[in-house]
Amino acid sequence: MAAEDRVPTRGVLRRPGLRAVDILVGLALVGLIYGLLRIAPSLNAPFLPKTAPSRVSTDPANLPYYAVRSLLRMFVALIASVLFTFVYSSAAARLPRAEKVLLPILDILQSVPVLAFLSVTVTAFIALFPGSELGLECASIFAIFTAMAWNMTFAFYYSLVSQPRDLDEAARIMRLTKWQRFWKIDVPSGMIPLVWNGMMSFGGAWFFLAASESISVLNHQYALPGIGSYAAAATAEGNLGEICLAIGVMIVMVIGVNFLFWRPMTAWAERFRVEDSEAAEKPRSLVLDILRRSSVPEVLGRLLRPVGRLLDNLTRPFGLAEHPLERPAVRRRSGDAVFALVITAVILYGGWEAFSYIQSTSGFGEFLHAFELGAATFGRVVLLLVVATLVWVPIGVWIGMNPKITRYAQPVVQVLASFPANFLFPFAIAVFVALGIPLDWGSILLMALGAQWYILFNVIAGASAIPSDLREAMDSLGVGGWLRWRDFILPAIFPYYVTGGITAAGGAWNASIVAEVVDYGNHHLTAYGLGAYIAKATETGDHAEILIGVIVMIIYVVALNRLLWRRLYRIAQTRYAM
Repeated sequence: MAAEDRVPTRGVLRRPGLRAVDILVGLALVGLIYGLLRIAPSLNAPFLPKTAPSRVSTDPANLPYYAVRSLLRMFVALIASVLFTFVYSSAAARLPRAEKVLLPILDILQSVPVLAFLSVTVTAFIALFPGSELGLECASIFAIFTAMAWNMTFAFYYSLVSQPRDLDEAARIMRLTKWQRFWKIDVPSGMIPLVWNGMMSFGGAWFFLAASESISVLNHQYALPGIGSYAAAATAEGNLGEICLAIGVMIVMVIGVNFLFWRPMTAWAERFRVEDSEAAEKPRSLVLDILRRSSVPEVLGRLLRPVGRLLDNLTRPFGLAEHPLERPAVRRRSGDAVFALVITAVILYGGWEAFSYIQSTSGFGEFLHAFELGAATFGRVVLLLVVATLVWVPIGVWIGMNPKITRYAQPVVQVLASFPANFLFPFAIAVFVALGIPLDWGSILLMALGAQWYILFNVIAGASAIPSDLREAMDSLGVGGWLRWRDFILPAIFPYYVTGGITAAGGAWNASIVAEVVDYGNHHLTAYGLGAYIAKATETGDHAEILIGVIVMIIYVVALNRLLWRRLYRIAQTRYAM
C-alpha cells in the first residue's frame, strides 16, 4: 500500500477533550449541588410547636429563598412518587393476588384528602424529629407526595397491564431476569404516559402547596418558608399587591421548571415511542440538545451502573421473567384463601376500632349528615367531569394529533395546568361577592381549576401516542368526520381518558377541601358540601368528624370507581389496547 493511501489512525480512538458544553453542564451540576448544601442546614432548624410562628414574613425580599424551598419540596416529593410508582405498580400488575388488594387500597388512598393526611402525619413527624423543623418539613413533603403519587401509579399500572404481547414474548425469548425486564421493557414501554402524568401530577401538587406549607391542623397553625405559605399569609392579610408578587414568582417558577425539566423530559421520552413510521415533527428541547452534546450525563450513567448490577443480582434468586413460579391449583387456592383471610381480619379490626371511637364521640347519626353533604359535593364532581370532558377532549385531540400545534400549545397548557389555581381564589372571591354568586356554584369553578387538567393532559398524551402509520392509514383511506372519531380517535385515546377521568375525579374531591371554604381578608365563604365539613373539622381538631368525613368521601370515591371507572378500565384493556 502506498504511503499516500494510508489512513491516519493516530488519535481516532482517543476520547474527545473537555468541551465548552461539558463545562456548562458541569458548572450547572456543581451549582445545583452547592445550592443543596447551602440550604440543607435550614431544613434542620430548631423548632418548638408551641412557639413556632403561624405565618411567614411577607417581605418581598424573601421570595427567592421561599421559591427555592418550595421547589426543593416539590422535587423531593416527585422522586418519592416515582419510586413508589415503580414498586406499587409493578406489584399490582405482576402479582395477581396482590392486585386484588393493592388496587382497592390505591382507590382509597386517592380518595383520602390531603388535609386528612396532614391531620395524622404532622403530629407523627414532629414527634419523630423532636426540636427540629425537619419533622414539619417531612410532613409537608408527604402531603405533596400524596397529591402526586396516585395519578402516576395509575398511569404506569395501566401501561404494564396493557403492554403489547410482542414485548412480553421478547422478554421470554431473551430470558431476562426480573430486573432486566423491568428496566429494559416495563419502564421504556410506560415512559411516555409516566412522564406526561408526572408532569400533570407535579402541576396538580402546586394546587396544594399553600395547604402543605401553611398547615392549619388540630387548633395549631404551622408555617414553613415557601411560596405557598407566603401566598397564604398575603391572602390572610388581604394584600392584593403581595398576592400579585407571589403570582409573578409562581409564573417564573412554573415556566422555569417546564423549560429546564419537563420540556426536556417530554422530548427525551419520544425515544421510547413504538411505531413503524417516524413522526413528522418531534418535540425539541434546547436543554436536552445541550445534555446530548455533553459527556457529563454519560459519565454519571457509568457511575450508576453498579447500582443496576446490584439490583439485577438481588432479583436473580426470584427466577427469570419468563418463568413465573408455578404452583398446584389447590395450593394456589389455599394461599389465596389465607391471604384474603389475613387482609379481611386486618380490615375488620381497623373498622371495629374506628367505629367504636365514632360511637363514643360524635355518634353514628353524624354519618347521615355527612352523606347529605357528600351528595352535594358528588353532584359538583359529576358536573365538573361532564363539562371538562365535553370541552377538553376535542381540544386535547387537536393538540396531540398536530405536532406543530403541540410544539406551541404544550408550554401554554403546562403553565396553565401547573399554576396553583388557589392563588387566584382571592380574585375569584372578589368576583363572586361583586356578582352575588354563591360559593355553592362558584366552588365548581374553583374545583375545575385544579382538576380539569388531568383529562386534558391524558388526552393529549393519548392522541400524541397514536402511531403515525395508523394516522397515515386513516388519511389514505379517506376516513374523516364522525366515522374517524368513532372508529379511530376515541378508541385510541380511550385508555388515556379513563386514566385522566379517574384522577380528575379524585383531584376534584381533593380540591373540594380548599374550594368549599375560602377566606380572603374579612370575607369568609362556605359552600354546602363534604369538603367544607372536613376542612372545618381539620381546623378545629375534631378527630371524630375528620374520620367520619374521610370515610364518607372514601365511600363515594370508591363506589364511583367500582361502578364506573373500573368497568371502563376493563373495556380499555380488552377492546382498545394496541
